[in-house]
Amino acid sequence: MRVLFTTWAWPSHLYALVPLAWACRSAGHEVLVVSQPELLPLIERTGLPGAAVGKDVDGVGMVRGYVLPSQDDPTGDQRAPRGGKGPRALRMFTAHADSMVDGVTRTAREWGADVVVSEPTALAGPLAAAAAGVPAVRLLYGADLMARARTLLPQALAPLAERVGVDPEGYHPFGDFTIDPCPPGFQAPAPAEHPRVPMRYVPFNGPGTPPDPPLPPPREGHRRIVVTWGHTMARLDPALFLAGHAARALAALPDTELVLAVTAAQRPLLGRVPDGDRVRVVVDAPLHTLLGGADLVVAHGGAGTVLTSLRAGLPMLLVPQLPDHAGHAARVLAVGAGEVLTRDEADAERLRQEAAGLLDRTQGAGRREAARTLRDGMLEQPAPAEVVGELEKRVVACAA
Repeated sequence: MRVLFTTWAWPSHLYALVPLAWACRSAGHEVLVVSQPELLPLIERTGLPGAAVGKDVDGVGMVRGYVLPSQDDPTGDQRAPRGGKGPRALRMFTAHADSMVDGVTRTAREWGADVVVSEPTALAGPLAAAAAGVPAVRLLYGADLMARARTLLPQALAPLAERVGVDPEGYHPFGDFTIDPCPPGFQAPAPAEHPRVPMRYVPFNGPGTPPDPPLPPPREGHRRIVVTWGHTMARLDPALFLAGHAARALAALPDTELVLAVTAAQRPLLGRVPDGDRVRVVVDAPLHTLLGGADLVVAHGGAGTVLTSLRAGLPMLLVPQLPDHAGHAARVLAVGAGEVLTRDEADAERLRQEAAGLLDRTQGAGRREAARTLRDGMLEQPAPAEVVGELEKRVVACAA
């Protein structure tokens, strides 16, 4: 079986595809990951075969247009206009699809793909699958925030469908079925008629190695907070990268250790890091390698960070600044696994107050229990290796 994976050029969206892509390779199937040229070096760093299609689109500039308003708003003059129904970013997703659809379609045909697997915002994937006459599969990277746009997609993508020879009303923009890595109870409401296959979330937080030397266990009587601000916010504007601000606020909590997880490019953006042996900055280590022994994650609300934290059974304090981060933070709040602050609410005093409540043995007990329950549900779901077998069955059934 030849499995074509596709995403537009955004690292966290690629990372969500990697565990299933490697599971397919390990089962003996051929795999190819295609995206815009900008992402090709990172695809290669995952060890997966990759190919560039289409042309680069200013993804950073477009994502910057969707930063949520705040009193101190560094990107307000670049805000994308609101219009129509569905996710505000639908215009951006269709622009990426326009860039990629011809190349993904050509690759699917010429490479002989048996199935096309795409993350939910890579709208060129289902179109290319339909044009090539093969099944399309959506692989979610978190909450299904595109579900409410389902009825809008045929019209929005009609020009692209016609361009590659697909009847705009004759294919399903969500593909034949959806693979869902969210634990039971976490997923946002979605159309019941669209088939879903559960899959255990396996974190891939980017190429990297565990910290060296390894993180020791927290000292006796101390709690550990891991602070991370993901890969996105620093790319949009340094003023949106709040990891240093959070660290300076939380360092004042008694009997608390801090681990700051950053990339080499983000390290200078932290500003002054609190002195002392209770604060450690770790550079370019995958997040999941830092969560053993932790008690709380303070972060921006990205899907990968949220699911990786839940995989570790950890509650979260989130400060979302993008619509999809707000959507994932809302799910964390809804299931009782953490607390959420807006950017304007997240001053030093409020960050300390909320973190102290989540760490408190009594006050935070419910949040910790909710996070552990979600972890247990996540671990009961089929591993990616098992989902490959389900993928094989469904591809054969679709071809019959």
